[in-house]
Amino acid sequence: MDTQLEIDASQLWSLLFTIVLDGEKRLGANLAAHQLTPPQFYVLKTLTERGGRCPIGAIARQHHLTNATMTGLVKRLEAMEPPLVIREQRESDRRSVDVILTPAGAERFMAVQTDLLQQMQLLFSLISNEERQDLIRYLTRYLEFVQTQFPVEIVDDTS
Repeated sequence: MDTQLEIDASQLWSLLFTIVLDGEKRLGANLAAHQLTPPQFYVLKTLTERGGRCPIGAIARQHHLTNATMTGLVKRLEAMEPPLVIREQRESDRRSVDVILTPAGAERFMAVQTDLLQQMQLLFSLISNEERQDLIRYLTRYLEFVQTQFPVEIVDDTS
């Protein structure tokens, strides 16, 4: 293998790993300021993306958690004051429970999103428009390439 290729691959991996760790720390701090944990935020995000309502089992599968773990997460969101979600049994199947995003949950999710977007805008304000466009273009190209050339098959072991 080409030595420069090895060096470049190692450097990219190190940068990506550092970016992910830094992002997790920053997200965690932001969420703590909004009295949320990352898993709680991801539940709110999933509900927002799915129109505010989703079966609890589908949320658990999406996040690779057991139904029991997801039930505990949802119960904690439901116990907040005001509740960020509510649970409702399905009329068609009494064994199935939907999780519903409350207005307070939608508001909390949007507050987190707004804070994160403001941080990104502040960061982007420190570099030129050309550098921003280059960064977006290169990251988009990387994602497109890695997702098409090296797809990851997620094994669903929650059933």
